[in-house]
Amino acid sequence: MHYTALMGASFHDAKHFGWSTEHPRHNWEEMVDSVQNHVKMLNFRYRVGLKSNRVKYFNALATFSGPHEVTFIVKGKEYKATAQRFLIAVGGRPVIPDVPGAREVGITSDDIFSMKTAPGKTLVVGASYIALECAGFLTELGYPVTVAVRSILLRGFDRDCANKIGEVMHASGIKFLNAKQPKSIVKQDDGRLLVTLADSKTGEETTDVFDTVLYAAGRYADTKGLDLDKAGVNVLPNGKLETTNEATNIPHIFGVGDILEGKPELTPVAIQAGERLAARLFNGSSKQMDYINVPTAVFTPTEYGACGYGEEDAIKKFGAENIETFLWQWTTLEYQAAHRERIAELITDPLDKDMPANCLGKLVTLKSEGGRVVGFHFIGPNAGEVTQGFAVALRAGATKEMFDDVVGIHPTDAEAFNTMTVTRKDITTAADWTAAAGCGGGKCG
Repeated sequence: MHYTALMGASFHDAKHFGWSTEHPRHNWEEMVDSVQNHVKMLNFRYRVGLKSNRVKYFNALATFSGPHEVTFIVKGKEYKATAQRFLIAVGGRPVIPDVPGAREVGITSDDIFSMKTAPGKTLVVGASYIALECAGFLTELGYPVTVAVRSILLRGFDRDCANKIGEVMHASGIKFLNAKQPKSIVKQDDGRLLVTLADSKTGEETTDVFDTVLYAAGRYADTKGLDLDKAGVNVLPNGKLETTNEATNIPHIFGVGDILEGKPELTPVAIQAGERLAARLFNGSSKQMDYINVPTAVFTPTEYGACGYGEEDAIKKFGAENIETFLWQWTTLEYQAAHRERIAELITDPLDKDMPANCLGKLVTLKSEGGRVVGFHFIGPNAGEVTQGFAVALRAGATKEMFDDVVGIHPTDAEAFNTMTVTRKDITTAADWTAAAGCGGGKCG
């Protein structure tokens, strides 16, 4: 769906480069059919892979009936399975809060990918990466989107980067309601949803009508139905497990993924943690999972990739006096050439129609270790691809000087990381760290 959204966004630019884009139209049903067919194909391949590796697969909920036994039911028949070791990898489920009408008529991010009809005017409740990704692709597909933000965007991410994502998304047409959350949702006779929103600061209430209300306000660890107490496993009030090297308080019961307290909720993290656990248990390995230098990407229309510490977290960890941050923001070359404009309703000055700078680069460095880069952040096209490569440099202990010594590939956005000179102490206004011209992230001339 993110890829589909990028296609939609390209129509803004195509006419400037000679393409005729009259009457472009998107068919929601055809897109969902393609998505679901792809998911079915993946699931089939997973089952084939399990079978070919002699893994018995049961589509059932297993509950612990003892420290070495689980029970489950398939087609009315009860089965028991015993094992020397267990791995819990049940992941998480979206939270729908106890708001009148929310659970009856609201949907979650799990539902949006299989909706048979287009969502229409949508209220997204939440400000996490899932919320913003959904809001982003729906906007580029042409649906009016409002995001209800309880506190801040992208909690846990670098603040400069979170604010930049919000700025670009707002300029693209997304309406943000800050400090507002639904108080009730009522389905009207015409099928539309009347939402009453309350301001958390003033208590003031407003109403609006939407076709869809999508909750992306966090996820919970799906451990409640496992009867972990019968195995002696300690479970935190939020359903998560505290582990040491993936082991719970019961040494032969392990966990990976979103159910682990304080660990990144990312599928590739769960995969690598599981692989390394298996290698330690069965192949003589001693390698542990590194949960700090984990590259990740937020797939909003303008992507955000990160690895290591955000600036605020680095200051907490190492001290402000030990951190030097390099920053730069610019407009990608393609946007510059196409003069992509912010949504018409937001244009107040006819001479200032252009979108705000859509790219941001940040390197967080540690002075006490010769400028070792402990945080990499990039907002811009293909940020996921860019960040994947730079993550190797962070794991290898690269310093800012090593970044400077690399010749940039021109004209790319990623070459900005080889030319950064502006530091946090140099910045007094936005102009201090904004490129006035140039070719994407590099130097021209």
